[in-house]
Amino acid sequence: MLAMVVIPTYNERENITAIVKAILAQGDEFQVTIVDDNSPDGTGALADLLEAQDRRVHVIHRPCKQGLGTAYVEGFSYALQRNADYIFEMDADFSHDPSMLPAFLAQMNDADVVIGSRYARGLAVVNWSVKRLVLSLAANQYARWITSLDLRDCTAGFKCFRREVLERIDLSRVYSNGYAFQVEMNFRAQRMGYRLVEIPIVFFDRQAGHSKMSTKIAREAFWHIFKMRLSSMVQPGRFAPAPLAVPLIAHPSIASSQETDS
Repeated sequence: MLAMVVIPTYNERENITAIVKAILAQGDEFQVTIVDDNSPDGTGALADLLEAQDRRVHVIHRPCKQGLGTAYVEGFSYALQRNADYIFEMDADFSHDPSMLPAFLAQMNDADVVIGSRYARGLAVVNWSVKRLVLSLAANQYARWITSLDLRDCTAGFKCFRREVLERIDLSRVYSNGYAFQVEMNFRAQRMGYRLVEIPIVFFDRQAGHSKMSTKIAREAFWHIFKMRLSSMVQPGRFAPAPLAVPLIAHPSIASSQETDS
């Protein structure tokens, strides 16, 4: 079994080494794919060093900051090409506890998507300001109302997908590129009849580096969620599942690693 943890990074030099080591410590089945958007602080170079030290670490370099959604889509495609059975998304800043990863896998017998929920059992966030908490709760209520998602935490970014889910979601049609990406992926999976299960987690605000969340990003997410729901009614084909057995375009690093492995 292969479980690939996809981590987008932008200026995460203070966190990347520790988070990667913590993930790999959870078991031999875990690997990490870092998708770095040309971080000015040298995160990408540090990621390359980690890759050189451990074959379970993979790095994708992108030329500039292109957004959370596209980073995950590229990382998911790479993980599918590596034949991962389960694919995680996770923050680099220890907001998500790596020790929870085995608990996600334990739930996969009864789920197709497992979501680490901050609100499954009340409020489980640490060191958040009142403003950020209110913003998050409002965003989740709004997302449930617009999309009819049967979730307590629609915007959670700590998830595990069964590979079949990402194969059937047409990743080329995923258009949300900010925090609305989380809602869109849940929405697509639920519309296709996959089982979404929440497990409770504690969300810790980052201790190092700087948060990317802002009021502007939140406003963009609100608009994209509405646009997504409207699009699903006007153009339902845009949310149709991808055909089975469609070949993926190989990422350049896949070809080079296969040549190395051989």
